[in-house]
Amino acid sequence: MFDSLGLICKIWWCMMLFHPLHADIQCTGPEAQESPITNVTMNWRKMELSWESSKNFSKYRCTVMGRDTGIVMKQMNSPLCKISREQHLPLHKGVFFTIEVPNTNISKNCAFIPGGRNGSAIENFSCVIYNISLMNCTWQAGKDAPGDTQYFLYWQNSRDDDEMECELYIKDENGRNTGCRFKNVRIVTEGSYFLLNGSSKDSPIQFYDEYIQLYEIEILTPPLNVTVICTKDCIITWQPPLTSHMENRNCFKYEISIQNKDEPKPEKKNHLVTVTNNRYEFQNYNEKKKYILKIRARGKGCLVSSNWGEWSGPIEFGQGKDYFIFVILFLIALGTISVTLIPYCLFKRYCSFKSIFSPIPQPRDKFNTSTDEDIQKEYVNLPKKSCTEEVTTVEEMT
Repeated sequence: MFDSLGLICKIWWCMMLFHPLHADIQCTGPEAQESPITNVTMNWRKMELSWESSKNFSKYRCTVMGRDTGIVMKQMNSPLCKISREQHLPLHKGVFFTIEVPNTNISKNCAFIPGGRNGSAIENFSCVIYNISLMNCTWQAGKDAPGDTQYFLYWQNSRDDDEMECELYIKDENGRNTGCRFKNVRIVTEGSYFLLNGSSKDSPIQFYDEYIQLYEIEILTPPLNVTVICTKDCIITWQPPLTSHMENRNCFKYEISIQNKDEPKPEKKNHLVTVTNNRYEFQNYNEKKKYILKIRARGKGCLVSSNWGEWSGPIEFGQGKDYFIFVILFLIALGTISVTLIPYCLFKRYCSFKSIFSPIPQPRDKFNTSTDEDIQKEYVNLPKKSCTEEVTTVEEMT
């Protein structure tokens, strides 16, 4: 027979007055006798299960099991069971735990039962860390959540840190929170806890929680100080990418990409190689070619993301084809043609060669008088003006 014992006195996010966590603890015991184990409570903030006992037992055994996780069994000398955060025990699917007294039939079986409307919890929750200390988390509204549902994200970086609510929400066109941006994120070795709660006027909203190892979701920055020195071969060196939690140089592996810049795109081959140190010798170097170099990193056996990080900026090395001489010759030829054609066109457009170079007078050719005779003939043959002569006779008077 189920009997409702005390609800959680200090649940993580129940401290938030406006957005309480909808859940309950229900316990059962042997029907034949009343169990001396009473007042079972759970402090979800510290992941501590506690109870009271009417008898002074020297030992207890605590067993905790999640729906998708293994069984955690611990034995203690006091009525307090601490669950390690490394167990990554999410609560939104329900948790079952048993309190027993060894070598007796005394036990108490309890279940943490989440409440709220089915299908109202958020979906597709994911987070990513980039630029060393920035983190973005996104989610989608539950498929059966009421239209006025609003979600709120809280997280606790480590057991000793205080829980914090998102300070900068990402909203959709309806004003509903669908993501969050965090600054100054510090990556710790233990899993960080995220909880998304919701509220609606129509019905209680189911919560969602998840443990995430922050180093696993980090996008590593590019390697630093990439340099190339070429003689007969090329020596490439670099420094590890910056992280907020790892300084061990041996915790990274690198992928190097070298492309021949002068090759046509369809025929361009990408020379890829993976190394585990901070130095690589490129032996296929041809000084008459130009190459493009990029490097990226990922974790190697340490608490560093195993996904490839961002590529470094492209670095060119090698001489490549010398187009400078061809450009100079082309410019010289173009200048010569311009110097020749431009004056010619200007003279032809605006000047007359006869006005510039007037003819020189020649001496008269006595043997060739055709010119003067022609002029005289033209003068003689000119039409004469006709006129009437009037004669007046004057007589002398005596």
